[in-house]
Amino acid sequence: MTRFLTTTAFCLLAGGAIAQQAADAVEPEADAATGAFEGLSDAAAAALATKESGEPVIAEDWMVAAANPLAVEAGARILGEGGTAADAMVAVQAVLGLVEPQSSGLGGGAFLVWYDAETGELTTLDGRETAPLAATPLLFQTPDGEPMGFFDAVVGGLSVGTPGTPALMEAAHEAWGEAEWAGLFDEAIALAEDGFTVSPRLAELVAEDAERLGRFEATAAYFLPGGSAIEAGDTLTNPAYAETLRAIAENGSDVFYEGAIAEGILSTVQDAAGNPGVLAQIDLDAYEVVERPAVCAAYRGLDVCGMGPPSSGALTVGQILGMLDSHDLSAGPGDAGVWRLIGDASRLAFADRGRYMADSDFVPVPTEGLVDPDYLSTRAALLAGETALQSVEPGMPAFDHALLWADDRSIELPSTSHISIVDSYGNALSMTTTIENGFGSRLMAPGGFLLNNELTDFSFASHENGVPIANRVEPGKRPRSSMAPTIVMQDGAPMLVIGSPGGSRIIGYVAQAIIGVVDWDMNVQEAVAMAHGVNRFGTFDLEEGTELAGLQAELEAMGFEVGVTGLNSGLHAIEIGERLEGGADPRREGIALGE
Repeated sequence: MTRFLTTTAFCLLAGGAIAQQAADAVEPEADAATGAFEGLSDAAAAALATKESGEPVIAEDWMVAAANPLAVEAGARILGEGGTAADAMVAVQAVLGLVEPQSSGLGGGAFLVWYDAETGELTTLDGRETAPLAATPLLFQTPDGEPMGFFDAVVGGLSVGTPGTPALMEAAHEAWGEAEWAGLFDEAIALAEDGFTVSPRLAELVAEDAERLGRFEATAAYFLPGGSAIEAGDTLTNPAYAETLRAIAENGSDVFYEGAIAEGILSTVQDAAGNPGVLAQIDLDAYEVVERPAVCAAYRGLDVCGMGPPSSGALTVGQILGMLDSHDLSAGPGDAGVWRLIGDASRLAFADRGRYMADSDFVPVPTEGLVDPDYLSTRAALLAGETALQSVEPGMPAFDHALLWADDRSIELPSTSHISIVDSYGNALSMTTTIENGFGSRLMAPGGFLLNNELTDFSFASHENGVPIANRVEPGKRPRSSMAPTIVMQDGAPMLVIGSPGGSRIIGYVAQAIIGVVDWDMNVQEAVAMAHGVNRFGTFDLEEGTELAGLQAELEAMGFEVGVTGLNSGLHAIEIGERLEGGADPRREGIALGE
């Protein structure tokens, strides 16, 4: 059975050696030596060891950038052997699910944006998880009708949606792959059976979440063997994951949704002590990947394209950039006035996001209206002046319906991972992949993978003062996401492939990096590494330990509430010109490799 639905694709136009350089490959507080990733090629080891160079990776034919060197190497082998970006993505994702299990994997979902060099077309695939058919809008409410505490809902089976990643991997391969399917899993199977070295980041996150990981026997046995958290440098094996991958390699993704693997998923969810879920076999049987129209917005003569609803990513990134298109940002990232414009454009876009954006298969979303140039012009006019907006309200984009919605009340915490790939044929792939919160539901299926907590991306409240919330829980519905896999187009061809993890801050990270490349003439490594400033709901978050934090007083004088905090993005980007230039976020362990 092919788990793939197709809709008419359209674009809403609002208007020689592998890897020379790479960014610092780890978070600053968890500096990883090359030895943390044993068995890397000389090129990957050199990329990992290169710290804070500010120079991008240079390549001529192909490139892959992702969050872990072992996963990047798996993708690089496929590309080097003539595989397509879709082939390489399968190999990268299979390894990421093993070595970076807190962020993505078979038990989660993903959004994929594809540029086809032969046809010149953009396609997006929705591999988002779905709510079980037994779910109701009251799923995350207490008996007295109040929203549950966030982690009360997250940890256990109640938060688990139908996984979409395995079906998405196969759908992309069937559409655009050239390599033999089974061979795409070789590295991941070998690492799972022979063992991989626990990275500093994985070890740190396990230690921080030990209490929740310890709630369930199978999860604790893997991450907390003998009661102690795994440590950086440990060798970890996962034979159950190897068997799952081998089954998928031999039989396709349907083997994940039926039979023993499916039974293991369902028993894990339904029998979760203290917080069982309602996922059932009918949900696994019904799951399908959906091809959706790409959403594009105009910016500086470019088309910034990405995933539409149920993702809010392309719409909100597009709105931010669309509002800024008529404003001068040339003063650069050291200017508080520039950040006032970026911050308030983001606040306005997030107000629209909270009111209107949800799964368009279930609620009417004014997609075209939200990125219409005339509408964005009226919103951009609100940015005139020199002080912060005193208040921000949703606008009134053009509707083709008369429904009114209340503002969303969902919570979306950072996790997730991003993959950017350009192959030797000129195809480009941008995919953001997740199990939602770090370590998802904290449930480990018998197949050796964690299960998502994606359902907590829905609003816990279904109504506000009697008015329905667009992103409320409904049976079969896909929760709204902030994932923003993006391909920036110039004259009908891709010029930038980019995306990031980071919860709802993803939107700001991606928009800012695009501004860095387009407005501030940064190379792609500089753009993914620069200090972050993010304003979603009123508080202007400035990245601690950076020069940007020094603008706190100026922004406060403009009327902003300012917080200085850690902003751990995971941007991975490839700029396409006369050559390929790749960047990997220095806040994580990823690298870019190319040839």
